[in-house]
Amino acid sequence: MNKTQMKNKKQLPSKQERHKLFGSVTPGPRTKPVEKEQMVDLQNSKKDFLFEIDTVGISNVKHPIRIQSTMTPEIQTTIGTFAFGSSINMESKGTNMSRFTQQLDAYHQEGFAVDLETLKKFTKELAGRLKQSDASVTVEYPWFFERKGPASQMAGMNHADATVTVSYHEESGFDMEVGLEATITTLCPCSKEISEYSAHNQRGNVSMSVKLSEDFDENKVDWKAALLEAAESNASARIHPVLKRPDEKMVTEQAYENPRFVEDIVRLVAADLYEYAFVEKFEITCRNEESIHLHDAIATLSYDKREER
Repeated sequence: MNKTQMKNKKQLPSKQERHKLFGSVTPGPRTKPVEKEQMVDLQNSKKDFLFEIDTVGISNVKHPIRIQSTMTPEIQTTIGTFAFGSSINMESKGTNMSRFTQQLDAYHQEGFAVDLETLKKFTKELAGRLKQSDASVTVEYPWFFERKGPASQMAGMNHADATVTVSYHEESGFDMEVGLEATITTLCPCSKEISEYSAHNQRGNVSMSVKLSEDFDENKVDWKAALLEAAESNASARIHPVLKRPDEKMVTEQAYENPRFVEDIVRLVAADLYEYAFVEKFEITCRNEESIHLHDAIATLSYDKREER
C-alpha cells in the first residue's frame, strides 16, 4: 500500500458508534415480566367482542414437504405453501398465531408427508391446540412427473400445480377439496376450418377444483394423476419437455386432428370428472394464451353431482 492509498483510507467509527449514527439508542429500563407465565395473554381475553370471526390464521408459509404419486417419481420432496385457519367465537379476542407454526414443525420433525389422512390428523390436532371447534389447512405445491416423447421415448420432467384443502369441525367432521392446474396444447378449430393450410395453436391452462367424496381412498386412486389425465386426454395435444423430430411430427399432427376451443375443453373435462366416482362437485376453468391475439380466451364450468340425489 503506497502513501497515497494510506492517506485516502477511511477511518470508520466503531460498529456501536455506527449503529448510533443510524438511529440505535441505549436500551431503557426493563420493567415487564420475562417469564411466559407472568406475561399478559391478550389473545386469550374473554369478553363480548361484538362479532364471530369466520377465519383467522396465517398464510404464505413455505415449508418442505414429501408427496407420493403413482407416476414417476413416486416419492418426491417439494415446497409447500401453507395457509392455516380457524374460526373465533364472539367471546374470544383472537388466536395464538405461533400455534400454527408449532403444529407445522411438529409434523416436520416426523417428515411431513402431505397426504389426505395425514392432513386430516393435522387439522383435528390443530383445532385442539388452538382450543377451537374447527381448523383448516390448505397447501399448494408443484408436483413433478415424468413425461416421455411419444416416438423417441426420451424422458423429461413436467410439473403441475396441486392444491389440497382439508377442513375439520367437531360436529360435521372433515371436508376435503383438491385442485390441479395443468398445462395443455390447444389448436383453434376456427383457424383450421377457414384457412387453406395450417392453424394457430396456443398453450392452455386447465384449472380444476374438486370436492372429494367422504369415502375417497387415496391408497386406491392418485387424485393428482386422475385430474391430470382428465385435462391432458381432452386437449389437442399434451405438453412434452423433450421432443425430437419424430416426436414433434406426432404431437403437431395430433393437435391438428383434435382442434379444441376453451368451451370444448371445459365440457370434455367435465364429462371425465362427472364419471369419476370419487368426485362430488367440481369447477373447471380453461385459459388459452392466444398466439394471434394479445388477450386470453377463458371458459369456466361448475357442476354439483349431489344435486342429482
